[in-house]
Amino acid sequence: MTGSFSALGVLPFFSARLGDRNIYKPTDIQARVIPELLEGRSVIFRSATGTGKTFAYLIPLLQALLPDSGAETPGVRSPDGSAGPALLILSPTYELCSQIKAEAEFLLKAEGGKEGPPSPLSRLRMTLLTGSGNLSRQIDALKKDRPAAAVGNPGRILLLAKMGKIKLGALRSLVFDEGDRLTAEDLRGETLELMDFIRRVRKGGAAGERGLLCAACSATLSAKNREPLLPLMDTDLRIIETDEQEILRERIQHWAIWSEGRRKIQTLCSFLTAARPKKALVFTGSSWDAGNIVSQLRRFSAAGLYGGMDKTLRRDAVAGFRSGKTAILVSSDLASRGLDIPGISHVIALDVPQDGEIYTHRAGRTGRAGKRGIMVSIGDEQEMRRLARLEKRLGLTVYPKELYRGRVIAPAAEEEEL
Repeated sequence: MTGSFSALGVLPFFSARLGDRNIYKPTDIQARVIPELLEGRSVIFRSATGTGKTFAYLIPLLQALLPDSGAETPGVRSPDGSAGPALLILSPTYELCSQIKAEAEFLLKAEGGKEGPPSPLSRLRMTLLTGSGNLSRQIDALKKDRPAAAVGNPGRILLLAKMGKIKLGALRSLVFDEGDRLTAEDLRGETLELMDFIRRVRKGGAAGERGLLCAACSATLSAKNREPLLPLMDTDLRIIETDEQEILRERIQHWAIWSEGRRKIQTLCSFLTAARPKKALVFTGSSWDAGNIVSQLRRFSAAGLYGGMDKTLRRDAVAGFRSGKTAILVSSDLASRGLDIPGISHVIALDVPQDGEIYTHRAGRTGRAGKRGIMVSIGDEQEMRRLARLEKRLGLTVYPKELYRGRVIAPAAEEEEL
């Protein structure tokens, strides 16, 4: 791992901002991705949840918006309002888009020193453009703020582009965050149509001559599901992957609790009572089940996150879980995609997936930022056999556990400390 961000070519300003979060050394994925993007090479990269993928692309691409990335105190390249943003980030959900915007604003926000003015970087604007937002307000924000960067869903950005409210001809950088989701069946049409639109408006212009610097990332971006992204990447391409299994093996304990299907929620309640997790994320296989499960967790501090949920309720559920006001969040895989919630001590799955990538993605929500966590699978006999196959395939050790007299113990063994 590279020792510092400055050694990667990151400006002192951004290094100082990261220091405000006690981040002083790049993660493996950051050390490998940042130099590539700073050199103008497109990247497709996969890394486990919690390894810093967002900063891996945000730092170099925001730095690229400055006129002189080597300057100690860089000035701002003021974008022409009619030209539109230079950086566009696409993501599948409102929550992830909001999260990315917040991280970008954190990096750009700079209070000047006690004797100096605020950094000129603060004049850069990023706008949020999602399908759940008010269209008129988004149009007003584009007109008023003249943002240098935008983050949003492909469908909403495509609509605004067709209306002529956002100009995409001056784009220099494009990001596909959760790239496999953006090219999945439900979103692929909008993503491809937006890319065709961008290519048409950039063709023949100065921006087109420069080429489009692209980045795509996900925790589950396998060789197979990154194939639809390859035609979208316009420039010299690097494919980067990290050893996510190392995190699964070293930072996360894997537990298995047998339960009949009809008693799973009761087993979940018993586990929550015994383990008393500080912050637990519960996965269920379908969005319909999430609301049903929450309704049966009345004696716990629990909230749900599922498809079709009102935007305000979704935002409140995530905010409560993030702050710790809510200890348990129940979610489907799709609804929780891309959420970055620190401090999750337990991940609990009420089904065992066939796909190892889904298991990896779930487990990766805990054991983050150097901390340790516990992944618990609650399943019947068939699911336990499935888990055994995943254990072998992923090179993990899964420990069987039982619930006995209000405690979590190893079968036929003395009580173990949680």
